Amino acid sequence: MGVPLYLEPRLAPRAASLLASGRFLHALADGLGSPLNVLLPDQLADNLARFRAVYRTHRLTGRIFFAHKANRSSALVRRLAATDAGIDVASLGELQHALGAGFTPDRIVATGPKTPEFLWLAARTGVVVHVDGRAELEQLAALVRRYGLPRADVLLRLSEFTSEGSRVLTRPSRFGTPVAELDALLTTVERCADAVRPAGVGYHLDTTSLAEKAVALEGCVRAMDAFRARGLDPRAVDIGGGFGVSYLADGEQWERYTTELTQAVMGRRPALTWRRHGYGLSHEAGTLRGTLALYPAHRPVAAEKYLDALLSHAAPTLGRPLATLLLEGLYELHIEPGRALADQCGLTLARVVEVRDTASGERLVRLAAGADDVALEEHGVLMDPVLVPRDGRQAAPDAGGPVDAGGPVGVHLAGNLCLEADMITRRTVFLPSPPREGDLLAFVNTAGYCMDFRAGEAQRQPVARKVAVWRDGDAAEGPEGSGAGPWRWCLDEEYWPVVQQHRTRQHGGGEDADEA
Repeated sequence: MGVPLYLEPRLAPRAASLLASGRFLHALADGLGSPLNVLLPDQLADNLARFRAVYRTHRLTGRIFFAHKANRSSALVRRLAATDAGIDVASLGELQHALGAGFTPDRIVATGPKTPEFLWLAARTGVVVHVDGRAELEQLAALVRRYGLPRADVLLRLSEFTSEGSRVLTRPSRFGTPVAELDALLTTVERCADAVRPAGVGYHLDTTSLAEKAVALEGCVRAMDAFRARGLDPRAVDIGGGFGVSYLADGEQWERYTTELTQAVMGRRPALTWRRHGYGLSHEAGTLRGTLALYPAHRPVAAEKYLDALLSHAAPTLGRPLATLLLEGLYELHIEPGRALADQCGLTLARVVEVRDTASGERLVRLAAGADDVALEEHGVLMDPVLVPRDGRQAAPDAGGPVDAGGPVGVHLAGNLCLEADMITRRTVFLPSPPREGDLLAFVNTAGYCMDFRAGEAQRQPVARKVAVWRDGDAAEGPEGSGAGPWRWCLDEEYWPVVQQHRTRQHGGGEDADEA
């Protein structure tokens, strides 16, 4: 097998404490089935607090909107409603869900492609609408007039920014109006002034590039100045999401793995993937072709640190920090993190159903879950699962207890569908000890897009149920899971933060982490 190429997940204290509660997790999976999504709502509030601290550092005000599309959970949305955060909804169903979870309309922004029903409910309830262009703006204005609704607040999404004296351009997007068409857009705003009220501008950029986002943010500030020149009074710049997550604990493991993967694609070492999958790389006539299509799983600057770096970044033309430009204009800053706010907020449990060796000598582990239930690789995220043994044996060689005699092992994780392509991991996953039938594999940090964004009921296989878990006093005793009480749980749809700390009845009981 050679030296194992681990990609160990980064674990916040709350998630690490939960994973130490092996009996508790097995009891949940025994009662509710596999796969099972386990959510940590209090972690969402901790993540929000870290983003809000960046606002204070830069003396900025504005809304932090959670991108609801990152996760369907009711528990997460209801826990967020108990904070000062807002929520970004991208469909009629998400808007209805947010209103039912406790969000008032002034804390909701409607984004994404919109149906007439979605626009009507947003306008009817007074939600801010992030419009993508003149056609959508006129459609909204027509609805307001037809039904005699109050004027709707709108954010105008812009795209295709340029910067004088800079070679950096923002990449094209199917969302938003090219900034070159700003004058025509503002003329439409003025024509619809009886029905809409401009609240500001924003952008949507599918990139991790600080330079590109700096161009876009400076372009938005210039657009706000153009508003004011026409006598309009905008107040907010919405820079969307894309702050990223660092999934791995060790950057050196990531660098080593990607280097060895390249060597394997070139044929210079044994294969590291199922059927020599290259993750975007290929080998042709001695030359490496393609680009590695993977999420940068270890990111030193991510989430709130990325926001801080962006606000500290010098505007490409004006030269001053971007936070300074916002302060000078007395503008609010709105952001819409999804993955970054959901960081460490959930994990997916999958039962080991079968362990066998193939004819070619590969160790295949079949799980009671499909690839769409654990969509980490679909999003380009490579990260090892955590082995949670059924019998309480020690899973890790360095944890100080008895170790399985088999030692580290490389395996391929297969799903439960009757499809060759249903591989939960296409890479060889190295585990510290061999899994056995009945064990659990915990795929951590799946709450952001990787839990239920693609999950379906193919072949009538069950979709993962959701449960919310917490510890008594956790939310009140400080950040990062400092509560020392037993773990408690309820079904996701039964979670309400007002009763979390006062439940006297729970489904299945609780268990202390150190009892596992």
